[in-house]
Amino acid sequence: MSQERPTVFVVDDDPSVLRSLGRMFQVRGYTVESFAHPRLMLEHGPSRAPGCVVMDLRMPELNGLELQQALRQAGWTQPIVFISAHGDVPTAVRAMKAGAVDFLPKPVTTEEILAAVAQALARDQEERAAAEEHERLRARFSTLSPREWQVCRLIARGLLNKQIAAELGTAEQTVGQQRRSVMAKLSVDSVAELARLLERLDQEP
Repeated sequence: MSQERPTVFVVDDDPSVLRSLGRMFQVRGYTVESFAHPRLMLEHGPSRAPGCVVMDLRMPELNGLELQQALRQAGWTQPIVFISAHGDVPTAVRAMKAGAVDFLPKPVTTEEILAAVAQALARDQEERAAAEEHERLRARFSTLSPREWQVCRLIARGLLNKQIAAELGTAEQTVGQQRRSVMAKLSVDSVAELARLLERLDQEP
C-alpha cells in the first residue's frame, strides 16, 4: 500500500468557504487541491492519489449530484463527502445511494467535517487494498493456460479427474497433470482453497 499523504479535493463556488476548508485540512496535515467550479475539477482529470472529495451541493452549471456522477464516469474513485445548506432527505438519500460517505448540513462543525473526512479516507484505503489484492489474484491466475483455466473451474466445482476428462473429452492422465500444474501455479493445496481463490477473483474489488 502507498504511504502517500492523502489529498482532500475541495469543490465549492464560495471563495471564503473554499479558503477556510483548505486551511483547515492543510493544518491537519492533508494535501489540498481546491476547485472554485465543478468544471475545473472535471478538467483536472481523474487523480490516482489516495484521498477524498469534499463538495458543496448547490453549485453553478453542475450541482453536487451531477458532479458526483460525472466524476465517476471520468474515472475518479475517491469517496465523496457532501456539505450543503440546501440539502433535504431525498437528496441526501440519492447521494448516499450513489456512494457518498456522508451528507453534512451547513452549518457544519470542524469536528463533524474532520470525522467525515477520516471515514472517507478509511474507505478509500480499504477500497485500494481490495483493488490491489484483486490485481495480485489476477496476476496469479494469468499464469494458467486456457486449458488449465477450464480444468481449474471444474476442479473448483468438485469434479474428479475422470469427470473432468469426460467433460473436456480428454484423457484422465492428462487431466491429472493439468490439475497438478494448476495447484502448483496457484500455490494451493486443496480444492476448497482453490474454490475460495476463484470466488475472490470473481468478486468486484
